[in-house]
Amino acid sequence: MAEHTSSSITIEAAPADVMGVIADFARYPDWTGEVKEAEVLSSDDAGRAEQVRLVMDAGAIKDDQVLKYTWAGPNEVSWSLVKSQMLRSLDGSYVLTPSGTGTEVTYSLTVDVKIPLLGMIKRKAEKVITDRALAGLKKWVESGAAK
Repeated sequence: MAEHTSSSITIEAAPADVMGVIADFARYPDWTGEVKEAEVLSSDDAGRAEQVRLVMDAGAIKDDQVLKYTWAGPNEVSWSLVKSQMLRSLDGSYVLTPSGTGTEVTYSLTVDVKIPLLGMIKRKAEKVITDRALAGLKKWVESGAAK
């Protein structure tokens, strides 16, 4: 059964700057921690990634996966699993909301692994992935390293 988690963080930057980092898959290994390699396999007419191959190492979950991305306007992107060695399903999204001088970023993730894992372990892995991704995104954007 798939488990779902969602976390939010406020980043002191404009939504367009935050989305610029989220959309720059080649730089994911620089700030995510879990992504060791990222390769855009196909892009849409606007130049945004449609399919991306990611090599992940998130402790309990190590995987080589392909994700399909859907861009809903300038402040939302979602993804779903195309293929994976370890996962049965993976659905996620980033939703950006202007907030004062910054941007509230909400990261949602639903994962179902092929191998049997206790629900508690799956939820902990999801929480670690979302929290680390948000913390890494915040640090990367606010440090100006993305520019």
